[in-house]
Amino acid sequence: MSRRGRSLGFLLAALLAAGAAATIADGYGESVSRGYGALRPVLVAASDLRAGEKIDPGPAGDELEVRQVPVRFVPPAALADPGEALGLVPAVPVPAGSYLLATQLRPPHARRAAGNLSPDRRPVEITVGGAGALSAFGAQPVGSKVDVAVTSEPSGSGDGRTYIAAAAVPLLALGAAGEGSPGEASVTLGLTRAQALRLLAAESFARRVTVIPAGR
Repeated sequence: MSRRGRSLGFLLAALLAAGAAATIADGYGESVSRGYGALRPVLVAASDLRAGEKIDPGPAGDELEVRQVPVRFVPPAALADPGEALGLVPAVPVPAGSYLLATQLRPPHARRAAGNLSPDRRPVEITVGGAGALSAFGAQPVGSKVDVAVTSEPSGSGDGRTYIAAAAVPLLALGAAGEGSPGEASVTLGLTRAQALRLLAAESFARRVTVIPAGR
């Protein structure tokens, strides 16, 4: 066989190999989708993010990256685009490779909000569920007001009841819960003494404590 013939043969073999690889990759992607659900873009920390250090537009490309993850593995409040994190600061350290959650971020001066509380309120930190919904549609929840709903444990054969334990309270800070069930977050609220005692007791004995945007 001539040199030209061998070159054409190698080229054809390479094209066939590339086509086979693409077919295998497509089949693997479809298999993953069938087994774990559709893929969704998720924002991941490409390097360690320090607590209190603003995420700036310049180095954001080095600090953040977008990955495709099956929907069933995406945690609540996970961000999908770097633009959602720019200008905010992590409330807690975020290790490289971790999902970046809306509940981990706050405005740079969010802590100052505590200074605007009325004299009868104090900052109180509790663990709640449902905080991911506060960041729906890209809204920054810190500085807004929330209602805190408590779902009690069932009594006897009856069902537990859900009620608003604290209405329209200031949300001063929002962060990761550290330990606990998936979807939980740590929130700092501006509470009266009565509200604080009620919610701290609910945190220990109720089935669930949830924050929702304040009713109007």
